[in-house]
Amino acid sequence: MIKYNKAIRDKIPKIIEDSGNTCNVKTLDDDQFLAEMEKKLVEELHEYQESKDVEELADILEVIYRISELKGVNLDKTRQEKVEKRGGFEKNLFLMDTSDSKN
Repeated sequence: MIKYNKAIRDKIPKIIEDSGNTCNVKTLDDDQFLAEMEKKLVEELHEYQESKDVEELADILEVIYRISELKGVNLDKTRQEKVEKRGGFEKNLFLMDTSDSKN
């Protein structure tokens, strides 16, 4: 028996069963699942940092979208408002330093 104790995608139990194995799954309430998704975000980020695989970015996005749903936030709207206010990252800018203009 392998212990996982982590949030999984909806179709994973069927995939496990179709492979001839069994699994135990429970359904968490939204607050519990939010906490697990926040852990999952860190896990997926580490996986991307290690592999640099673009599929890991898709996993990160999926987790982020679910977190935003659980928090009742329209992530696309929030993202657009932030871009309008602070800009995006299209210009590849890298801040090296600043100076205090008061001195």
